[in-house]
Amino acid sequence: MADALSKVPDVDIDPEGKFKYILVNIKVKGGTEEKVVVRGTKTAEYHNHIFEKVNPAMEALGLECRCLGGGKIEHNNTEKKLRVFGESTGYGKADHAVTVERLKSVFKDYEIIME
Repeated sequence: MADALSKVPDVDIDPEGKFKYILVNIKVKGGTEEKVVVRGTKTAEYHNHIFEKVNPAMEALGLECRCLGGGKIEHNNTEKKLRVFGESTGYGKADHAVTVERLKSVFKDYEIIME
């Protein structure tokens, strides 16, 4: 099952624009191995819409999820900049410092700021 966890990308966000994101703890069911991932998309009107897509996909892999909070990301692909800010009304504010660390692991040549 830990193999399923390693196959889940740390970051899955839209390639451009301003959108909502959530920080999700993903854990092997009945196990101790876990990791935190970032998910964000313009198609989500509310933060829970993102979780409603992530959760069933993870359950299908034998993993369980817990939302740790949300916010917004502004992704400027042309200038290679990411801005992390805001909070979710329903889930509360995500730990933006954790989000930035996850983003840095994927967007190595980007300027990433948090507000």
